[in-house]
Amino acid sequence: MSHTVEKIGGTSMSEYEAVRDNVVLKNGKDEDLYNRIFVVSAYGGLTDLLLENKKNGQPGVYGLFASTNDDDPWMERFNDVRKRIHDLNKEYFGDTEMLKEADAYIEARLDDAERCLTDLQRLCQHGHFELDAHLFTVREMLASIGEAHSAWNMAKLLQRDGVNARFVDLSGWKADGALPLDEMIKKNFAGIDFAKELPIVTGYSHCTEGLMASFDRGYSEMTFSRIAVITGAREAIIHKEFHLSSADPRLVGADKVVPIGRTNYDVADQLANLGMEAIHPRAAKGLRQSGIALRVKNTFDPDHAGTLITGDYVSEKPCAEIIAGRKGLYAIELFDQDMMGNIEKYDSGILHQISRFKAHVVSKDINANTIVHYVAGNLKTVNRIRNILEEKYPDAEIDVRKIAVVSAIGSDMKVSGMLAKSATALSSANISVLAVHQSIRQVDMQFVIDEDDYEQAVKSLHKALVEVHDHGDAICAA
Repeated sequence: MSHTVEKIGGTSMSEYEAVRDNVVLKNGKDEDLYNRIFVVSAYGGLTDLLLENKKNGQPGVYGLFASTNDDDPWMERFNDVRKRIHDLNKEYFGDTEMLKEADAYIEARLDDAERCLTDLQRLCQHGHFELDAHLFTVREMLASIGEAHSAWNMAKLLQRDGVNARFVDLSGWKADGALPLDEMIKKNFAGIDFAKELPIVTGYSHCTEGLMASFDRGYSEMTFSRIAVITGAREAIIHKEFHLSSADPRLVGADKVVPIGRTNYDVADQLANLGMEAIHPRAAKGLRQSGIALRVKNTFDPDHAGTLITGDYVSEKPCAEIIAGRKGLYAIELFDQDMMGNIEKYDSGILHQISRFKAHVVSKDINANTIVHYVAGNLKTVNRIRNILEEKYPDAEIDVRKIAVVSAIGSDMKVSGMLAKSATALSSANISVLAVHQSIRQVDMQFVIDEDDYEQAVKSLHKALVEVHDHGDAICAA
């Protein structure tokens, strides 16, 4: 177990020289260049153009192709993708022969993809073929373009700069058939000498499981995790454009947040539940079960050790390590006088509808005659869920309101009075708490609040629970 598997995020990938110098060449340190595997994401913003904008939902090629029979909108966005890709190639390769090679490589894939979409659209104009039956394949095909582009480019750029890099393409482009993910990895890594070659691997992997069905935009994290497990890595490392810190520095202030030195996979799961993934929970599960530690590092701060995440870590002194949260959530409240004694049936029925429309449940409340689910999803989706529930439970009162959740998270928060201290901090800031959650496991406390109070709530809890301690350079064991 002498090698590491390292994932580079999209924003970092867009800064090739920083990645080369800080991550690959380790800022000139006299360390082994090899015995590492790099799994790369698409360049920042490219997958948004190919699929949809992750933040605002604006449709990309996939979204436009899936929602209209008119080819003009999706073809126009496809041309935007082409332009973006060629602009990136020009930025990285300049006016050189390598630019022609880079353009030719990705242009072949773009041409193939465009032909597939055009032919499929024409085919589905006939009544025997339904577009919906093919959309999952379309989504995977489009997603794979971004990672194939960035991984090929990075391998070629590193070769130019004296590194024996090797492009490893897991995208399955023009493959005869799909293999299970683990078999796909074993097949493509057979014969690679990690001590002499530096594999640059696509974050997307074509496989029988269909990664996007389970992980959607988190597919690269599953590829990264399984490569670490299958190859027996000693450590998995994620390079991001920021530190995993005690709060969002844009809200609290860069001078007030503290990098997290150590934490555990429980904390990583709580962050994922709030949409602030260090790593997807199911990707983390494989690392955790295999005893592989995960390290989160800042690409632009290479001398910092980053955050080490393990399965068994517990802070020596109980404390809140991170203040995190999520805006733009909706509370779906269902009250029915007949619920008493029949809660399970109501709850399973509501959850079925939420799952049906692919909304994510962040938390929920239950009492004798009321169930409230706090869900992530757009208003259109939430209204659809509400309409179905009104039909299913005609005697119930159903209310929907926009809310936010702010949470204090830590590997050990069994501190007497922490809940009261947190509530007092919010009250002192004139923030009304709509609901509170704290489980017996005591790794997080959640406060449901009005969305307008979100930023102030994060600041108030960080000041009360984190800034009161002297952490030195990082929140770690003490």
